[in-house]
Amino acid sequence: MNYKIEGAIRRNRKNFIIFAILWIFIAIVFVAPLSYSWHMANIKGTLDLNVFIEKFGQSITNPLKTIGNVFASGSVGDYFSTLLITTIIYSIFFFIGFVKSAPKNEYSDIEHGSSDWSQRGEQYQVLNKHKGIILAENNYLPVDKRGNVNVLVVGRIRFW
Repeated sequence: MNYKIEGAIRRNRKNFIIFAILWIFIAIVFVAPLSYSWHMANIKGTLDLNVFIEKFGQSITNPLKTIGNVFASGSVGDYFSTLLITTIIYSIFFFIGFVKSAPKNEYSDIEHGSSDWSQRGEQYQVLNKHKGIILAENNYLPVDKRGNVNVLVVGRIRFW
């Protein structure tokens, strides 16, 4: 199970920063205008939809001023409760994406082949350790070898 978490973290290193920046953007551009408009529409105790739409339209066009208005108008409680709900929903989607990016098995994204077909350097009677055509890690087919240098390649070639 540990390989799944490590693999998902390795795959998503760049995405963590992107998700954090996106969360800050959502908190400033969407949550602040929404909570400020909601607070201003509920001042009289009932929701006035016309006030909500008018304030939301003004707030979304200038979100930094809206953050100041949130603190000035006393709607900080509404802002933090809306931010908490948005963060929970955002975290659920983030967790789903994180789980889906986890490797399916321990051998995902690694070479399936192996050069362990010989022991104690037997392969270097046929192969070279330092130069030639690459077959595997530390196994090269020498280009200056006399005799049979036929190679059987098992696998596939991918083109992107």
